Amino acid sequence: MNDRPSLDLSGLVKAYDVRGTVPDQLDEDLARLFGAAFVETTGADAIVIGHDMRPSSPGLARAFADGAAERGADVTEIGLCSTDGLYFASGKLQRPGAMFTASHNPARYNGIKMCRAGATPVGQDTGLREIRAFVERWSTGRALPATSRAPGALTQRDMLGDYAAHLLGLVDLAAIRPLKIVVDAGNGMGGLTTPAVFRDLSVEVVPMYFELDGTFPNHEANPLDPKNIVDLQHKVRETKADLGLAFDGDADRCFVVDERGEAVSPSTVTALIAARLLADHPGSTVIHNLITSRAVPDVVREHGGIPVRTRVGHSFIKAEMARTDAVFGGEHSAHYYFRDFWFADSGMLAALHVIAALGGQQGPLSALVGQYGRYAASGEINSVVPDQQRTLAKVRDTFAGRDGAVADELDGLTISATGWWFNLRPSNTEPLLRLNVEASDADTMTRLRDEVLAIVRT
Repeated sequence: MNDRPSLDLSGLVKAYDVRGTVPDQLDEDLARLFGAAFVETTGADAIVIGHDMRPSSPGLARAFADGAAERGADVTEIGLCSTDGLYFASGKLQRPGAMFTASHNPARYNGIKMCRAGATPVGQDTGLREIRAFVERWSTGRALPATSRAPGALTQRDMLGDYAAHLLGLVDLAAIRPLKIVVDAGNGMGGLTTPAVFRDLSVEVVPMYFELDGTFPNHEANPLDPKNIVDLQHKVRETKADLGLAFDGDADRCFVVDERGEAVSPSTVTALIAARLLADHPGSTVIHNLITSRAVPDVVREHGGIPVRTRVGHSFIKAEMARTDAVFGGEHSAHYYFRDFWFADSGMLAALHVIAALGGQQGPLSALVGQYGRYAASGEINSVVPDQQRTLAKVRDTFAGRDGAVADELDGLTISATGWWFNLRPSNTEPLLRLNVEASDADTMTRLRDEVLAIVRT
């Protein structure tokens, strides 16, 4: 590299990962520097690297590996994997890890999710800031500082079978009744992991878009957007399946559709899994973020557990899980975290719990989950506002005098009262406020939603 001004990586290095467009924001030269900086920051003697199916992923992953090896770390390359497959490898091998993926983002994006040994996340406060500083300094063209360590070795290892065996060892599926399951992999990594995990189960899999294709020719691999599960809903009804599953691009999130083709909210899935795990681990803590349904803490208490509420964001929920030794954690975005999986998130493990619950009784999924979906919710509604803090203050002042209303600011503004609550929180990257409303009935939710939106958008 020629000597040049230091790069500004503020658009590439996010709160929890590295993510941007290829090659203008992220290329193989930068990936090599990130690999070297990762080893410099963690002090690792050995690391593990995986990647998804995006066309740019193999080259970026190998460049990262080269940079890490130059700093003296032995590198195990596990190749194509889901993000939770990389977390498994980090936990099983007890090595820091890096996963090349941009999750559900469009094909032109790629990125790096990094963790320390045991799948402990790397975010701004846990190493990512230092990694960025190294890369920005080294990008001027100055040579990397000398190291006394000999270059590390690069080896390849297939861990897909070990990953599948580990997950199947965590959920008892031996006695489930035969089920028909439609799985939409969205041309993402679920197309690799689903056959490996489901191969010996008493289930018939109807595959959709299992071909690994990082250009996403059928639909975006983002099941959180309702338009991306329309094909799955239709196929479930057409085939008279018992349920449908949709994975995002890197398959760390799983979305569920019942036998009618109706989406099951991630909060409902969280409550269902919490009830199952509390039966085996009575008195345990379960983490939920502040915009999951209030049904989640209700169910946790009913099953003898201790609910703990956190801010939105996986770094917060993972930290709180580790602090409290929580057995499980769930988010509204369909991230599900398990103590038996190094406190990391796994969409596939969540799917296995849903299958075990459904297959262990005779009723349809809609009836099974009905006991966990107790309130009317708005879903997340975004509004563009010129001044986030001024708007939040206006909403706070409007509701301050309401009988029984209580405000807290753990994450944005939450106002709670008997029978309803709402949260209004600012986006960290855009001039948006995100509103979530929940109430005991649909009419109350609608009135409250419309009242808050009228204030926000005036």
